Amino acid sequence: MVPPSQHRKSKQAIVSLVVIGLILILYVVKCRNGNTVSDPDRREVAFRHNPVKITKHAQCRMDCRHIDEKEVEDILHKGKINYGKSDLKDQPCPTYAVEGITGDGQKVRIIVGNCNKEAVIITVMDLENEFECNCET
Repeated sequence: MVPPSQHRKSKQAIVSLVVIGLILILYVVKCRNGNTVSDPDRREVAFRHNPVKITKHAQCRMDCRHIDEKEVEDILHKGKINYGKSDLKDQPCPTYAVEGITGDGQKVRIIVGNCNKEAVIITVMDLENEFECNCET
């Protein structure tokens, strides 16, 4: 028969090992998540730093809405992605809706395609004001 004091020590040792094991698992998971980037994040990082190509349609919309290329690039780099308006399964390239505020206070959404190492600006919208634009698609 095992003395009660030894039985308690065995239980404490098991509990300690379980706690240490859980801490080790949490540490490994946290480190792995901190050191890896998921696929959507890799795409996001890539398109924000790719060379920018502005389509004819986007340029027309920018001109109509008084939004210049520097404002588009600033929002592209610093804006927030609206995943509800983005289409990561869009063909031929995933499209992101990037939103932000220009230097003169316009709330803008940029639709950008992450295509062949280029950030292709598809269209630019002012989210608060309607503009009469005569842009062909």
